[in-house]
Amino acid sequence: MATFEVEARQPKIGRFLDDFVVGDVYHHWPGRTITEADNINFSLMTMNRHPLHCDAAFAAKSEFGKPLVNSGLTLAIVLGMSVDDVSFNAIANLGWKQVELLAPVFPGDTVYACSKVKGVRESKSRPGQGIVTVVTEAFTQNGTIFMRFERSCLVPRETKPSC
Repeated sequence: MATFEVEARQPKIGRFLDDFVVGDVYHHWPGRTITEADNINFSLMTMNRHPLHCDAAFAAKSEFGKPLVNSGLTLAIVLGMSVDDVSFNAIANLGWKQVELLAPVFPGDTVYACSKVKGVRESKSRPGQGIVTVVTEAFTQNGTIFMRFERSCLVPRETKPSC
């Protein structure tokens, strides 16, 4: 029986500081279909009891005619979708700003997202690290942009293994 030597290294996932270029766009994949159960569970888990998220009879009488997905859930999903491309190797998220909710999302919608690199700079106080800023847009299966936000994270330079 043949034996094989197994390499003891992890595959490269995510980006390091030098991998980011201003203007680059990352299309996050796969999309995520948000279910009614996702919406109700997230809403109740986070103590958001607003009836537009968890009371179909109440929501049916609203201007939307049906329940809305909790915007906290859509933000969490879109942020999570961007991790592999933007912050998988990050040391820390530094902040989110200008979170815009542009259109409603309903249970059954599939959401997608892409991020554009807005800025990359060396950290002034942390050698070998830098700050990456991206603008992320999220859209539904119909192409409707429903969310946009900017976020910054602290990302290290890649260190090469010595062996």
